[in-house]
Amino acid sequence: MSTPAATIDQERPIERLSFGQGLWGAARSFAKTSPIGAVSAVFLILLILVTIFADQIAPYHPLEADFRALRQAPSATHLMGTDNLGRDVLSRLIHGARLSLSVAIVSTLLSKLIGFSWGVLTGYLGSTFDLVSQRIVDVLLAFPGIILSMLLLAALGGGFGTVVVAITLLSIAGTVRVIRSVVLSIKEMAYVESARSIGATSLRVMAQHIAPQCVAPILVLTSASLGGAIFAEAALSFLGLGIPQPTPSWGNMLGGILANQFRPQWWLVIFPGLTITLTILAFNLVGDALRDHLDPKLRGRIQ
Repeated sequence: MSTPAATIDQERPIERLSFGQGLWGAARSFAKTSPIGAVSAVFLILLILVTIFADQIAPYHPLEADFRALRQAPSATHLMGTDNLGRDVLSRLIHGARLSLSVAIVSTLLSKLIGFSWGVLTGYLGSTFDLVSQRIVDVLLAFPGIILSMLLLAALGGGFGTVVVAITLLSIAGTVRVIRSVVLSIKEMAYVESARSIGATSLRVMAQHIAPQCVAPILVLTSASLGGAIFAEAALSFLGLGIPQPTPSWGNMLGGILANQFRPQWWLVIFPGLTITLTILAFNLVGDALRDHLDPKLRGRIQ
């Protein structure tokens, strides 16, 4: 007769197998409900891998100037051509992706962490705290985002940290609004009232019952906001207020060229602009796919 411990040991490999099957099943379900979203996710994963191994993938150093190949069109030597200083455009795009994505990821995570916490607090606590919080949010939403960023960057100077702070401030208000609306509907649920009736503290209710129900909306917001953060960094660097030259980023690759020439060579505009467009489009498509996949009503309709 087998012992209970032996029975448990025999069942453990089956549990691990079912967990792996669950992950693979979730990935297959996501790809089935939104093939375009799955393709976009693969594109973003490849882009992240390129940024991680940029030093090994880039054919040239991003700051290496070849004065014998100034403004050279795409060729076998330089697949995407060279700029006004003879620097390889492909290498600068690859290394610029590392900086642009780093700014987008850090600023988005910071803004979503602050906005998520603030939204849960203001939605659950209500009263005067909610009233004051919403007036602050109204001010942030009413103030033009690009003007606020330009003021911060003009006062503090360009650089990685300043750009992250500016983009973070732009995204907090919208996150607070969305999470607050979700919390207002959740806190009236029966299980939340039951937790209060048995003496659970407000902190415990928010941590164990309110916050987990806001994970799906914040995931969708995060994926969509990453594209917006890339666009904001590109816009600020294009205006000369973001990442300073000669450090490569997608925005200052466009801005530096257009500042020096009214009609620059086509490869100096097309390749950086196309890279920014495809990346933002991929983040937006992944965000829409996550929304459809995580929303039970939309998921059932799609299936």
